[in-house]
Amino acid sequence: MFRIFTDTSANLDTATLASAELRVLPFTFTCDGVEQTCSDLSTFDDAAFYETMRRGALVTTSQITPQTYFDAFRPTLEEGIDVLFVSMSSGISGSFASSQIAAQELKEEFPDRTILLCDTLGASLGEGLLVLDAVACQKQGLSIEQTHACLEEKKQRMCQVFTVDDLRYLRRTGRLSAIKAGIAAILHIRPILKGNTEGRIVCFAKTRGRQNAIEELARQYAAFVQDAASQTVGIAHADCEQDALLLAEKLKAAAAPKDVMIVPYEPVTGSHVGPGTLALFFFGSADFRK
Repeated sequence: MFRIFTDTSANLDTATLASAELRVLPFTFTCDGVEQTCSDLSTFDDAAFYETMRRGALVTTSQITPQTYFDAFRPTLEEGIDVLFVSMSSGISGSFASSQIAAQELKEEFPDRTILLCDTLGASLGEGLLVLDAVACQKQGLSIEQTHACLEEKKQRMCQVFTVDDLRYLRRTGRLSAIKAGIAAILHIRPILKGNTEGRIVCFAKTRGRQNAIEELARQYAAFVQDAASQTVGIAHADCEQDALLLAEKLKAAAAPKDVMIVPYEPVTGSHVGPGTLALFFFGSADFRK
């Protein structure tokens, strides 16, 4: 018997988390000096949060500490239940390293229990869809080892592609120089970014204008998606729901998925990419990540 843990970066709605009996560890963020968490998307006012960012509010984030993992995992292990943790990418956060520290010490304390960690190399629904796969494996009766192996294979085929509306957030985190960001804004250039094989964000294409950027996301999907009809595709948006709905229609026209899950970006990941970000997550060719 094993229990599945994840973190709030997985960006899953509250009803989904509850129905799957998932345990969720919270990332924290500070907005204008006030520390907060967002463990319930149903109460998260994404429009207000991203409008606050547009008006210049400073948002900073903190990784999850080893102690938080100790406190979360230990009660489950004391029950005689194994732990599977599905994590945000180690390429963009130090939290996975914190979970490794906690797991190593807990393995010494509970030598008869199994603790397995999966670095999804993703964030938002790039992580969340893999969490749901873990739940599906568990319901099918797979062991913790089999479930972990499934996630390790599928994460290489998780395609994560997105565009941003305002380059200053990427600039602030060192993704673009101030000069390049300024020129891009004047020319209405929109970068197309993806998660690479190391779970880091890289820019691999550019378009001019918002509509062209949305078209490019749909083109990437059409080119790389595999077995669309059997999968749920994810779309996350930072206060641009109409663009998300438009993208969903383009995906259905290109290669209709079984379902499309649309969620607002949770505030921790969303604060790094900024208001107006539109992201697409689907399983496809591993070549996409290269």
